[in-house]
Amino acid sequence: MKAIRVAEFGGPEVLKITEVPDPKPGNGEVVVRMKAIGVNPADTYMRSGNYAIKPALPYTPGADGAGTIESIGAGVTRFKAGDRVYIAGSLTGAYAELSLCDSRLVFPLPSHVSFAQGAAMHIPYATAYRALFHRAQACAGESVLIHGASGGVGIAAVQLARARGLYVVGTAGSERGKKLVTDEGAHQVLDHKAPAHFDEAMASTGGRGFDVIVEMLSNVNLARDLTILAKHGRVVVVGSRGTIEIDPRNTMTRDAAILGMSLWNATLDDLVSIHAALVAGLENKTLRPVIQEEIPLAEAPRAHVAVMESGSHGKIILIP
Repeated sequence: MKAIRVAEFGGPEVLKITEVPDPKPGNGEVVVRMKAIGVNPADTYMRSGNYAIKPALPYTPGADGAGTIESIGAGVTRFKAGDRVYIAGSLTGAYAELSLCDSRLVFPLPSHVSFAQGAAMHIPYATAYRALFHRAQACAGESVLIHGASGGVGIAAVQLARARGLYVVGTAGSERGKKLVTDEGAHQVLDHKAPAHFDEAMASTGGRGFDVIVEMLSNVNLARDLTILAKHGRVVVVGSRGTIEIDPRNTMTRDAAILGMSLWNATLDDLVSIHAALVAGLENKTLRPVIQEEIPLAEAPRAHVAVMESGSHGKIILIP
């Protein structure tokens, strides 16, 4: 089969397509024929070698994808060959024609959901779900500010928060992005390039502040986030690209919390629970992954450039 392999850490150019042996399923495992593969910023961080998770070389990147069951190992009763599925992790890497997976982290893909949409589910939607409901404990009736709401995690957070009954304010940096966030259900959308957007965000709550803020770029926004929290408000740090100085008094006066979050810290039970909720959202159509672009697998280097560009408005997908 064809797969992308990384033999050395570095820039996008280290992503090379090559022939590797087909995987064979062991006990409790399945092989999925990939029809679409999700590309995530974390994939680029791992490829660079400058990330908390450093795969052993050589390796095939990727944890997200969707396709059909190719073969099953002993003890697998949930699936049969030909079933439509999406994956929440891969034992051999998702950037390939075939992927070996733990069957416990493979989930049914409803017939009305495209393979590309299925490939957008794991890291973006599981991250958003864990940030909102496991870490921030967001509740119906609360308010949430979602920075970078037009990206993969941001769109997921908007849809999940609306479905749970929160008041949702999102930010985006382009007219196309702002329209997308509006179309996906945000009550109000702000331009995060505008200097006054924090003041506008605060005004949208009537001066009360936000119960929850989902923060994708903490090294830029965290200090200001703390000034627009409500009492007992929570900021969930989903992304950061550097350091920042904050005033701790802004947490003291509000009994506020800054919560770190990494999907890699989720347990197997956490992931199974999260994806049970996500599959239900796909089935009832409250979750609708948005695809920005589909790129051939051989052009994975271009996909790694595209996923890191500003002004994103959905998910980058590789097609084997």
